[in-house]
Amino acid sequence: MQKTKKLTLTAIIAAITTVSSSFVYIPIGFAKIFPIQHFANVLSAVLLGPWYAVIQAFISSTLRNMLGTGSLFAYPGSMIGAFLAAILYSKTRKIGFAATGEVIGTGILGALATYPIAVLILGQDATLFGFIPAFTLSSFTGAIMGYGLLKVLVRNKAIGGMIHENSTYNRGF
Repeated sequence: MQKTKKLTLTAIIAAITTVSSSFVYIPIGFAKIFPIQHFANVLSAVLLGPWYAVIQAFISSTLRNMLGTGSLFAYPGSMIGAFLAAILYSKTRKIGFAATGEVIGTGILGALATYPIAVLILGQDATLFGFIPAFTLSSFTGAIMGYGLLKVLVRNKAIGGMIHENSTYNRGF
């Protein structure tokens, strides 16, 4: 896929994710879980590859924070999840691994990375294991949604050869 098309698709996914953030979120304590971000991460990971997926997660997190619908916790969770989802997909070419990467990347690694932000920067009392269930639930829900949509698109041949462009077997630049 051409760079311009990848940038455009990244912007579209980030915009849809940002707009939907005012409608679909679940507040848990001082964090907001947002399954649409994880849905977008799986789509970006499979369709665009690692760097564009991380850029999409960063743009979405930044815009959601600017609009007051997100929190600082969005950065580590969404970006780590998007990156791990894209790396696992690029190595295996299996959508299930992208979804699994999103859940592990956000639900566990992102939650661990969020803990210092809560304690040091925001000065809030937080338990390390309080983030993991919330982040895992959110990322699992969004990853299942992304997995389902991608499977439907593949089965109906709606995305053509675009799905395998980002694997390690096709590194044409």
